[in-house]
Amino acid sequence: MGAPSALGTPLSTADLASHVFGVVLVNDWSARDIQAWEYQPLGPFLGKSFATSVSAWVVPLDALAAAEVAAPEQAPPVLPYLEDKRIGYDISIEVVWNGTVVSRPPFADLYWTPAQQLAHLTANGASVRAGDLYASGTVSGPNRDQVGSFIELTWGGAEPVTLADGRVRTFLEDGDTVTLTATAPGPDGAVIGFGEVVGRIMPSHG
Repeated sequence: MGAPSALGTPLSTADLASHVFGVVLVNDWSARDIQAWEYQPLGPFLGKSFATSVSAWVVPLDALAAAEVAAPEQAPPVLPYLEDKRIGYDISIEVVWNGTVVSRPPFADLYWTPAQQLAHLTANGASVRAGDLYASGTVSGPNRDQVGSFIELTWGGAEPVTLADGRVRTFLEDGDTVTLTATAPGPDGAVIGFGEVVGRIMPSHG
């Protein structure tokens, strides 16, 4: 977020450019074994509270004008406060596991646009502040090589993934590294890079 909003005043889908400064890459880590145990009745809690990785660079929203695309149609119709111009962004993401590209999730296929997400998170009057971060949620496409989480990639561990070095993985192990990168089309044929966000699984301290 680049500009704050007033407490008690919801933002509309038309307010995206007025309040969002730019875009970063986020890896929201999940401990699925803990999450599976606690999600009823608590929902995701400790399974997602221990780590979130954010890329070092912020791509200004203005720089993504050439990457604007029509977002997927929505059915059934949404509530009036979520109606928008259906603008998404053609951002190509790569997920790399120990040096092997295992997925390319298409951000352009997101069902809920960034503008709708902003409108919804402030619909109850919650305010935003400059420097706040809100994330899109998992980006996944319809194909197996477009899924955005490893629990989908391996079908919950039922279908292992063979990496380029020959190692077989179902879940992350100590020493594994996950890297997210992304690009988007820029003006006059240029390519905009988002940098990378890298995380490595380290052994437990106790």
